[in-house]
Amino acid sequence: MNIDSNAYRNWQLKVDGAGLAWATLDKAGETTNSLSSEVMDELASILARFDSEPPKGLIFRSGKSAGFIAGADIQEFTRLDTPAKGIALVERGWQLFNRLAAVSYPTLALVRGHCLGGGLELALACRYLLVVDEPATRLGLPEVMLGIVPGWGGMLRLPERIGPQAALDMMLTGKALDAKRAKRLGLADDCVPARVMDNAAALLIVADQPRRRPPVLQRLLNGPLKRLVARAARKQVARRARVEHYPAPYAIIDIWEKYQGNALAAPELIDSIVRSPTARNLVRVFFMQERLKGFGKASTFQAKRVHVVGAGVMGGDIAAWCALRGLTVTLQDQGMERIAPALQRAYAAYSKRIKDPRELRDVMDRLIPDPEGHGAKSADVVIEAIFENLDAKRALLERLDAVIKPDAVLATNTSSLRIEELSSGLSRPGRLIGIHFFNPVANMPLVEVVAGDGADTEMLARGTAFVKQIDRLPLPVRSAPGFLVNAVLGPYMLAAMRAVDEGLALETVDEAMLAFGMPMGPIELVDMVGLDVAMAVGKSLAGADGEPPRCLFERFNAGHLGKKSGRGFYEYRQGKAAKGVPGSVPAGLAERLVAPLLERTQQLVNEGIVADADLADAGVIFGTGFAPFTGGPLNYLRNRNV
Repeated sequence: MNIDSNAYRNWQLKVDGAGLAWATLDKAGETTNSLSSEVMDELASILARFDSEPPKGLIFRSGKSAGFIAGADIQEFTRLDTPAKGIALVERGWQLFNRLAAVSYPTLALVRGHCLGGGLELALACRYLLVVDEPATRLGLPEVMLGIVPGWGGMLRLPERIGPQAALDMMLTGKALDAKRAKRLGLADDCVPARVMDNAAALLIVADQPRRRPPVLQRLLNGPLKRLVARAARKQVARRARVEHYPAPYAIIDIWEKYQGNALAAPELIDSIVRSPTARNLVRVFFMQERLKGFGKASTFQAKRVHVVGAGVMGGDIAAWCALRGLTVTLQDQGMERIAPALQRAYAAYSKRIKDPRELRDVMDRLIPDPEGHGAKSADVVIEAIFENLDAKRALLERLDAVIKPDAVLATNTSSLRIEELSSGLSRPGRLIGIHFFNPVANMPLVEVVAGDGADTEMLARGTAFVKQIDRLPLPVRSAPGFLVNAVLGPYMLAAMRAVDEGLALETVDEAMLAFGMPMGPIELVDMVGLDVAMAVGKSLAGADGEPPRCLFERFNAGHLGKKSGRGFYEYRQGKAAKGVPGSVPAGLAERLVAPLLERTQQLVNEGIVADADLADAGVIFGTGFAPFTGGPLNYLRNRNV
């Protein structure tokens, strides 16, 4: 078979001596593969070529070190300004992958690294799917996170391959599977080490054995019993997302149940999803997230050792997260009795994530109790995470400054104090930066990287690179009370607590904002943050009279500190707030409660605390969970005023 290896801009095509064709996707000018119109057109040309002269088999693989295929080209979504364009986009992938699924010769997707969205839909259209056993290998259909549906065959083929319950769980949450789980569920035919992946792919496709079918029960659930599965799925989704805010998950269930996963059979539904405000705003959020991921790329700094001082909930969880991400961490506090609870929390959290006992042991071995603070001397990053007291923090930072390496990053996790106030006694005040995590550390993706006046640019670059290294989203902000996230949360939580002081039930206040689209009500959020922290932040929570809300003051004085103490505004049972039934929400309550947050966000942009409106929106979404379907507070404010 004659193959011109230069016939395509994005694909490299060759046929080996055994007659197997290898199609390697290496998208021109990009570090990551995505399925743009050009890439898809070239794939159609490849399939057309093989119609007349079929190979013994066709193997798809990636020419990128970054992974297999990240999905469709998201930029193209921003140009879908008519119903016809939206339908054409869906039709292109649906028809092409149906064509791939119908070829006479065996096909295989060799997946190493991420295989997401349209990338997984391409892989599902192949007869076989082989995954490489590496941590970076992840397979998922995350379209719902963009407010859209997997319309190129995912809603048809994923339930056929792994059963509808597991498939809907993936599609409705956007969760990805690792290589081993993909094999266990039957999504992948085999899971092999990288060193043998090419040989394994060739052997699997030459053998051309029938694929394993799902068990009979799963086939029934994907056929005659669909309605039962769909009903249960709708109930699950309703607990997390309201249809008026997030229509895509409900559309996925409908298209799977009523149209056999064929989105083209419901064109009105597809148009209402693809061009909805939710999809437009979630695509906006995607690009803002990519912008945050870009911070820290320029620095070559890679930390190996981290020292955390303060083994409370925040400090202990920062240490635990860093150890989970592969760093050696020393955790300091005043005696083992203070450090032990942090180690216990870490072990409990790790046990839920890590099933291999050896891996669990290795992670725990990286989290080292250090009551004397010896680890500070050799650490690349030193983080102060003690209680919010200016004098105590300043004294600790001065002691650390005297012993740590000259090029080590010295950071504070303060949530409310200005960096300049903390750094005044240091030999090099500019070296201190803020690295501000949010609670719970393992769940909140944002970390504020705070620059004080005269901050050392190299330290800021290293701190930002460190945040990226531990898989968090770094947000550059200027030093100011509360920085960005806490500064906007303060007035918001204050407004909520003032409403409680006026006589509204806790549950009613929370329900108003849940209906608005927040993931958590503001009163429960105060419990999550901690009533002691809310009191310490003080200035941003105080009204014109300088007094904290009465409901906060009384509970704090009674020793109720929030979720961490088992009781705050709510009582917590097995980690969940015990809530009563909310009353009728007064008209306009949500707008009244969110107004101070919107106003303060705009002020912080005007004052230069955060560089621009997009970064402010990103910070408030990823730092507070502000309703993503709105595109962020300032985007919401702009659209509301149009």
